[in-house]
Amino acid sequence: MGVGKSTVGELLAEQLGCAYRDTDDDIVQAQGRTIADIFVDEGEERFRALEKAAVADALAGHEGVLALGGGAVLDAGTRERLAGHTVVYLSMDVEEAVKRTGLNTARPLLAVNPRKQWRELMEARRHLYTEVARVVVATDGRSPDEVAQAVLDALELKQA
Repeated sequence: MGVGKSTVGELLAEQLGCAYRDTDDDIVQAQGRTIADIFVDEGEERFRALEKAAVADALAGHEGVLALGGGAVLDAGTRERLAGHTVVYLSMDVEEAVKRTGLNTARPLLAVNPRKQWRELMEARRHLYTEVARVVVATDGRSPDEVAQAVLDALELKQA
């Protein structure tokens, strides 16, 4: 959350000359309401089902840069679908998250004690991110342009 996946994803797509898509945006568009509203009205389980379907659809039909929500990797089927794709994990520490988002309550999983909850989410998810990622790029203290360039550089190194 707040790592810059949408901004960096759009920059990468532009630099690579391909399309950009964000599964969170797909869900919002299809449901006609915000992710926070889905969490409040129907709960996390319903959101995760929508997310799983959105990711499966995007992976099957999108050629380009695809941004996934932070919890998408919680689903084993989604992790399996990501195999064979070039996955980049954009990482950051909690202090950077505070600077970028203020860890505000507009993010449903951070509604109470956001700093502690962010740490707990990352502890629970980090191994899943690294499991599916081909490269890991730290975003701390970097501009979106610097992160996009670091992603391109990391992928070139991995391809060499």
